[in-house]
Amino acid sequence: MPELGQATTAHPATKATKAAEAAEATKAAEPNGPAALRRTGALVTLVLGGLTAVPALSMDMYLPALPEVTDVLHAPAATIQLTLTACLMGMALGQLVVGPMSDKWGRRRPLLIGLLVYVLATATCAFAPTAELLIGFRLLQGLAGAAGIVIARAVVRDLYDGVEMARFFSTLMLISGVAPIAAPLIGGQVLRFTDWRGIFVVLTVVGTALTLLVWRRLPETLAPEKRHSGGTVEALRTMKSLLADRVFTGYMIAGGFAFAALFAYISASPFVIQEIYGASPQTFSLLFGVNSVGLIAAGQLNGKVLVGRTSLNKVLGIGLAMITAAATALLLMTTGVFGDVGLFPVAAGLFVLMSSMGLAMPNTQSLALIRTPHAAGSASALLGTTSFLVGAVASPLVGIAGEDTAVPMAVVQLVCALAAIACFVGLCRPWQRPPTHPPTHPPTQEADH
Repeated sequence: MPELGQATTAHPATKATKAAEAAEATKAAEPNGPAALRRTGALVTLVLGGLTAVPALSMDMYLPALPEVTDVLHAPAATIQLTLTACLMGMALGQLVVGPMSDKWGRRRPLLIGLLVYVLATATCAFAPTAELLIGFRLLQGLAGAAGIVIARAVVRDLYDGVEMARFFSTLMLISGVAPIAAPLIGGQVLRFTDWRGIFVVLTVVGTALTLLVWRRLPETLAPEKRHSGGTVEALRTMKSLLADRVFTGYMIAGGFAFAALFAYISASPFVIQEIYGASPQTFSLLFGVNSVGLIAAGQLNGKVLVGRTSLNKVLGIGLAMITAAATALLLMTTGVFGDVGLFPVAAGLFVLMSSMGLAMPNTQSLALIRTPHAAGSASALLGTTSFLVGAVASPLVGIAGEDTAVPMAVVQLVCALAAIACFVGLCRPWQRPPTHPPTHPPTQEADH
């Protein structure tokens, strides 16, 4: 057995090098490996876009029904808005669990389990007899739906790096952005034939289809040698080290406040557009769809034109400045500084605010994940959890003054926009041009790509 004799006498470093080379060659040759997935970009975009659309599907399709749910369940508007907050809170907390799990066990298994629970929880929402039970079921729906959000970002980090990752996030917004357009339109049409419970039936069907698509078409993207073997203690230690990185934390919090400004619009707009300005559910759905088109267009401008030609930090700064300008204009209009402006100027201000998110949100995620190749799942969990927690706090604040004024919505949006700029300038300090990866990361944990 000459091969065995040679192997036993070879130097350990030589054996390790050959084993690593063999593993890389095998991974590159696998028909479903990371390299193969990058070559099938349309398929990856379709699957990951569907996963990132989970929040929009869970919340936006339900928005036109909020006034009806308020009447049917005999609950005040502030209580029904908590059904949005509960779903958002569940998505935030669920990511803290699923993210480290995906770093330890791989992406595929936690994702499929989460999607199955999401389908069951969504079906249960359709039978909720009271507002309190609906809030509880929505919390479970959010906890399970978190798997799709956090793992989709981690898969992107497994496959791409640097500018390519920023471009892919912008491209991802094209397909995931269809959900905010289609969801309220579908929700409004569903309400023409059935009540709000039928919306959750449709969501159950969509969740089932997405589960089957992931099961059939998305293989594992995290190689076994890249996984973390530790348990809860190591996961907490990893998150602590990520939070100790000032620049990563700056992008994380800035992105969270930008998302909160967006969610203030999502939570308040059904009442602002329909109750204050008298629009029908179908008109509200149309306006929501137009705003989502603006978000997609800005995201494509970011990915196809700006990324690679202009620094990500500069584009992010422009996006945050536009969000702040739009929120300021909305505050002036809703407080009556310009008199009774009507629906169209307010809708225009909301369009600018939504569109600017296409410049801000992909770049906060990219700039943060560029620094964390060694723990993409945990980093993605922190990014998502921060965004959803801040958004969950912003949601009830927009209705604090009742259903007859849009001022709280504009105030929340402006405060969040200013806080995002403060974090970007004070923590990220983009003029200092920090290194792509923080020096404290172990060299053996660097990215593949």
